[in-house]
Amino acid sequence: MKTVYDRMMENDSYQKTKDFIIKQKWPYPQKKAYAEKIAWEFYQHPDVAGRCYVTVGGLDSITLFLFLRSIGINVPAVSVSSLEDKSIQLVHKALGIRSLPPIKDENGRPYTKMRVIQQYGYPVISKEAAQKISHLQNPTSKNATVRHAIMTGETGEYGGFKKNSRMKMSQKWLEKFGGPENENEGTNYQTAPFKVSDACCYYLKERPCDLYAKETKCFPYLGLMASEGGRRQKSLMWNGCNYVGKKTKRSCPFAIFSRQDLLTLALEMDAYYHAHWKEFKPITVDADTGAVTYEEPIHLGTIVPAIYGEIAECGHRSEAEIQELVEANGGIMDESFSKPLLCTTLAQRTGCSMCGFGVHMEKRPHRFDLLWERNPKEWDLWMHHIEQDASGNWYGWDRVLDYIGVEWRNPEQFFGGEKK
Repeated sequence: MKTVYDRMMENDSYQKTKDFIIKQKWPYPQKKAYAEKIAWEFYQHPDVAGRCYVTVGGLDSITLFLFLRSIGINVPAVSVSSLEDKSIQLVHKALGIRSLPPIKDENGRPYTKMRVIQQYGYPVISKEAAQKISHLQNPTSKNATVRHAIMTGETGEYGGFKKNSRMKMSQKWLEKFGGPENENEGTNYQTAPFKVSDACCYYLKERPCDLYAKETKCFPYLGLMASEGGRRQKSLMWNGCNYVGKKTKRSCPFAIFSRQDLLTLALEMDAYYHAHWKEFKPITVDADTGAVTYEEPIHLGTIVPAIYGEIAECGHRSEAEIQELVEANGGIMDESFSKPLLCTTLAQRTGCSMCGFGVHMEKRPHRFDLLWERNPKEWDLWMHHIEQDASGNWYGWDRVLDYIGVEWRNPEQFFGGEKK
């Protein structure tokens, strides 16, 4: 059996990671030119041959869709728009992005946000951590070695018999979620009174797009960036911006981008959109026949959905940070290094309204506070009415956030009073 280390050596993952990090320190103009090169190389690859589409969600992938249009790559875009904030749905409609229906089980029941949480568990901490917790909460003979690695960092043969590997979950979360393995590992950790899972993205987003790809025989452009961290960081660093394999083919032109790069390009694409808005027409797809109908163009005020607020200046790099970029650029100063840093004035990241990945790292008002400000009835649903405990009491994210130490009560304090 080949170990993870063997596979990394075969893939030259260590050198690829070093090269990738160097690219992440390039000046913005060089990164943008590289993104165009990457996008065209994927489009023109003989195994792809222009059979592409864009998966669109929030601002990152909205920017990618427009960037591809701006460089001459005119491919369809799809989204499970019903999962997104209303302001994101509005942008999707105006840009002519096709909304995919939810997938259904063998009985014809659709997978909804509520159902996935009830059936599989809450998406909390991060995808990687949620997957580990799910393994601990759902022990089988097949995942015994993985569970031991999560608890101790000790890997088996496949992991190269390592000690203190990154498979071990952080001690903070072991204290909260390691309880199911207490008997096996001789520990005394807590057991969460709710299920945790990373299955939401698969059932609600990934699977519908996978089915679209299978039906159309097309391959995706994705707006992923390694700077977002987590599993996608490892995958992008090891497999590159473009990956064309036997089973998987995908392109991530923004893989080496920082958040600063993305927001800079978003402003440029906003200007591009206003110069070409009549070329984008809303579409409707007949559920029975699949026939596509094009509507009259809608001129958006901006491509930045309202949930993000505005893209604004929010400081500058320090002299030390600028010097580090100059050194990485061969001692050459680029004007992009000294330009003001950008941020969005409201949400920094978006996703499903019931997603808790990363909320423990946010300052208040955090995403659930902002949800209360936008839609107090939806906030109440997700906070208090997802499922019932053994005593018949309803609960939701209220108990989950309490358990992981995230404040959520009295969101009105951040917005000047109660909502009616």
